[in-house]
Amino acid sequence: MKLYEEWSKQLEVLDTQADYDKFWGDYLPQETTVYQKLIGEKQQVMEGTIEALAASFDMEALTFVGFLDGINESLEEEIDLDSLEAETEIKATINWEKLLWNMHNAKADWLYDLEEWDGILDEEKRKQIHKDFNKSKQVIKPKKIGRNEPCPCGSGKKYKKCCGAN
Repeated sequence: MKLYEEWSKQLEVLDTQADYDKFWGDYLPQETTVYQKLIGEKQQVMEGTIEALAASFDMEALTFVGFLDGINESLEEEIDLDSLEAETEIKATINWEKLLWNMHNAKADWLYDLEEWDGILDEEKRKQIHKDFNKSKQVIKPKKIGRNEPCPCGSGKKYKKCCGAN
């Protein structure tokens, strides 16, 4: 069985809230440690076999594939997770700005607030990414056209007699 398939099955069997809490309670501190190391050492490229990379972060290969699942969208070129085995060679280049954006999207404040970010992106850049992220989530409703206003199609008729006649 491929590692990603095994990782996915592991998540599918979390039946109770206690199982869910235990699984993520075990995983998230490991993930945080990996990010602290990557960001702190400015390690933008991860290269090697899945097994060797996992060992370098003190993780099991299966858990490391779960980490790759989380960071995959933040890589310059996404990895085909379905094909991964312990001996698979990968070269993953991290896009730091995309990673920070995706951490905000995942609401992972314990990751985007890491002090290690100071060495990668200055505070102004991090604030700008946060501001842009928040702005992208705002819903802007278009101005409602009144029935007696001119029709926006340019016909010269009132909206109620033209496009709003339905």
